[in-house]
Parts: sequence; structure tokens; C-alpha cells
Amino acid sequence: MIRLIVFDFDGTLADTRELILETNREAMRQMNYPIASDEAISATIGIPLEAGILTLVPGVTPEQVPAWVKTYREVFDRLKVQIIPTLFPEVKETLARLHGKGYTLTVASSRHSSSLNAFLRDMGVAQYFDLVLGADNVPRAKPDPDPVLMTLDKLSFKADETLVVGDMPVDIQMGLGAHAYTCGVPYGNASKEALAAAGAHAVIEHFSELEEVIAKF
Repeated sequence: MIRLIVFDFDGTLADTRELILETNREAMRQMNYPIASDEAISATIGIPLEAGILTLVPGVTPEQVPAWVKTYREVFDRLKVQIIPTLFPEVKETLARLHGKGYTLTVASSRHSSSLNAFLRDMGVAQYFDLVLGADNVPRAKPDPDPVLMTLDKLSFKADETLVVGDMPVDIQMGLGAHAYTCGVPYGNASKEALAAAGAHAVIEHFSELEEVIAKF
């Protein structure tokens, strides 16, 4: 029986796609680098910023990454008040119902924890989560299972009581690596087919369908 639900943030709870795309584009302009395609940028959503930069910018050296990170974060901080992310439909209402029914809800994201917590507060859903882990809070970020394993350890749950919900194959891989159940949402940054191919136990089109999925495990 599911008692713990671990959520990804970007593309699962909140629509941050355009903000992330434009931040990457502008950072590349400022760094005098050719702008990557939307598809290439989208493929890095869900992994830590540093890893995303190494993927998107062929030839960049590890020594150059801090300058890219600094530029990205400066651009992001400027744009986030212009391109304001919002929760996907039915997210806040569903989180409130799940919380009210006694489920323990947490977040495991590759976003830096300061940005992650600020978004959750601003979107009015921070009160529903017992634990929020960013990439800087874990030894190894997704697709490694560390974020889920740390959540289980801190909150004293078992893997077979846990459902991991995310929009990218790395979320599914993270959950499977921890031997938890997994659910994909294809309205974010990856297709239904990609999530199924990653091994998701379930894929839902609408966030509110999560309650039906939980009842099956």
C-alpha cells in the first residue's frame, strides 16, 4: 500500500519549461555560444545544472563550468519575474486532497534547493511537503536513486510503500533504482512512450488521475 509519494518539480508539479528554455538561450547568447535547439535543452531538464551544461555545450571544460553556472543563474533570477512559472492544472487541489488523506508527500528535484523551496512557497504548496530535496542536498542526483533512498531513510518508509512521480525518464530510473513504484506524467518534458520505455509502472495524462494510480498499488 502506498503511503509516501515523491514528486519531481519541473515538468511534474510546475510548468517551468519556457523559463528554462529562455534562460538557456540567453545564457548561450551571453557566453557567445550557438543556441541549442529546444529539443536539446529539454532533454537536460531533470538533471543537475552542471551536468546539463556539459551535455549542451560540447567542448566546455570542467574549469569553464562555474562561469556558465554563474551566467545561467544570473539570467534565471532576472527572467523568473518575467516568465513566471505556474502549477499545472489540478496540482494544488490534488496535493491538498492527498495531504488531507494522510499521505506523506515529498519533493526530489535536480533544481538547487534554494530555488526549489522559493517556488514551492510562492506557489502556495510548500505546506504539503514533509521533505524537499534539491540537487545540492544529495550525494548523487537523479537518475541515481540517492534522492529516494535518502527520503526513505529520513522518513522511515519502505520502498514498496513509495510512489515516485515525474515527467522525465530520469525520474522513473531514480524510482526504479530505489525499488519504488513509479508513475510518469507526459504533459511536462517527455512523451508517454519515453516514460513507458523507461519502465514506469503507470503513465497518467492528468495529475488528478494520481489518486486512481495510488489505489492500484
